[in-house]
Amino acid sequence: MNAYSYRDVADKGAKSSKVASEHREDGEGSVQVKLDPTMEIEGAKVFAIYGKGGIGKSTTSSNLSVAFSKLGKRVLQIGCDPKHDSTFTLTKSLIPTVIDILEEVNYHAEMLRPEDFVFDGYNGVQCVEAGGPPAGTGCGGYVVGQTVKLLKEHHLLEDTDVVVFDVLGDVVCGGFASPLQHAERALIVAANDFDSIFAMNRIVAAIRAKAKNYDVRLGGVIANRSASTDQIDRYNEAIGLKRLAHIPDDDAVRMSRLKKRTLFEMDETPEIKRIQQEYLKLAEYLWSGSEELDATPMKDRDIFEFLGFE
Repeated sequence: MNAYSYRDVADKGAKSSKVASEHREDGEGSVQVKLDPTMEIEGAKVFAIYGKGGIGKSTTSSNLSVAFSKLGKRVLQIGCDPKHDSTFTLTKSLIPTVIDILEEVNYHAEMLRPEDFVFDGYNGVQCVEAGGPPAGTGCGGYVVGQTVKLLKEHHLLEDTDVVVFDVLGDVVCGGFASPLQHAERALIVAANDFDSIFAMNRIVAAIRAKAKNYDVRLGGVIANRSASTDQIDRYNEAIGLKRLAHIPDDDAVRMSRLKKRTLFEMDETPEIKRIQQEYLKLAEYLWSGSEELDATPMKDRDIFEFLGFE
C-alpha cells in the first residue's frame, strides 16, 4: 500500500471515528470478540492474573489458589491459555480443556457433565483449563466466555468463594480482555527487570481502558523471580501502583514445577516457609477487600527512558 492509500484510510477512519465517538459498545470498532454483558460471575471474589509471558503467572496463580483454600475458601482456578498448563501442579496432570471436551461432543454443551471439565486439585482447589483455538485462529475471548457459560449452566459457581483466572502472556486483545469482564481485581506478576516492567505498563493501560466498562480495578503487583524490587517499586511510585507481595528467585520454586507440586507440598525448609507465608498474607489481604488502585501508565518512550541506570 502506498503513502496516499495510508492517508486515505486514515482520513476515512478519522471521519467514522468522529461519528461513532458519542456512543460505542465494548468491542465495537476493534478486531476482538464482543463480550456478553449478562454473563457475570456472582457471589465469588474474582481475580485475574496477568503478566509478561513466562514470568510465572501459573506458578503464582496455583499457589495463590492453595493459599485461599488454606484460609478455608472454596476455590476455582481457570487456566486461559491454549498450553493448558495452568493447573498441573494442582492436579498432577495436563487436564483436558473445555474446548477439547466440547469438540468431542460436536459442541453440544448440553451433553457435558461437570466432571467432564472440572477436576479436583490439591487441597480441594477446583481446576478448569479453558484452552484455546488452534494457533493463529479464533479468539481466546470466545473460549473464556464458553467456559464461564458452562460453569454457570451447571451451577458450579454458586458454591465457589474465589475464582482465579490465569491469563495467557501479555497480549492486549479480546482474549486478554475477556476475564476482565468478570474480575474484581486484576493483579500483575512482574520481575525486577526491563522487559517485565515494560510489559506491565502496557497491561496497566489495557486494564485501565477496560475499567471504563467493567467493575474490574487494578489490585497491584506481585514481584516474582527477583532478588530485589527496586525497579518495580520505583515504577509503582511513579504511576500509582503498589507491590502486594515479593516471591524471591529461589530454586525451590523451580523445583516445585519439576516435581509437579505446589509450594505448599514441598519440604518445609525455611525458604519454603517464608514463601508460603507470603502467599497466605497475600490471600488474606485480597480476601479482606483490597485497595482499588488508579494507576496512570507511561507512554512507551517515557518508560523506556525511565527504567534502568545511567
